[in-house]
Amino acid sequence: MKLHREGRVTLFYFAGILCTIVLALIFAVGFTISTTVLFVLIAILYAFLLNFFRNPVRTIKQKDDRFVYAPADGKIVAIEETTESEYFHDRRIQVSIFMSPLNVHVNRCPVGGKISYQKYHPGKYLIAWHPKSSLENERNTVVIDQGKFQILIRQIAGALARRISCYAQKGEQFQQGDELGFIKFGSRVDVFLPLDAKINVRIEQKVMGNVDVLAEIK
Repeated sequence: MKLHREGRVTLFYFAGILCTIVLALIFAVGFTISTTVLFVLIAILYAFLLNFFRNPVRTIKQKDDRFVYAPADGKIVAIEETTESEYFHDRRIQVSIFMSPLNVHVNRCPVGGKISYQKYHPGKYLIAWHPKSSLENERNTVVIDQGKFQILIRQIAGALARRISCYAQKGEQFQQGDELGFIKFGSRVDVFLPLDAKINVRIEQKVMGNVDVLAEIK
């Protein structure tokens, strides 16, 4: 299993802390039922961290910028027409993906193009599926200019998330499917599409980044 680079330092420190705890307990009380149970719980915790920072290889089978691929793994929690007030200042179709701690947390480029806007916003840590989280939570906004249209992707920290990583800078060129960023622990990604986009997903549907097509652009 391939691990994401965002997890290397976290996993290294956790491994050191957990090994110290295990060795201290072994020398202090030896192997008892209680310590054995604790060792199992520690192993489960570390397995959870390994699973969280996994980075599966996802190659887009059919690269075509008419197709807007899911930028993240998770569940569709919103599909609605709304006013995007940070960059476009007009009506757009918003598709939101909620990522639980069990999902892959790598964020990917739904289309290829030039980064025309990128901005980080500090904020609150409301539950990620809360409607206000898109505007009030810690978040990072990226706009990809495909040439014929623009897509806005907003990474949103959730109640457990405390760090958003974004690899895109204004002026850079990204290919469809490239890594865009990473959000540590439960979070959400909003995608703002043109009004004439044909939506291919439904509420409660589970999607996978670089696999499922969120929408087609006419």
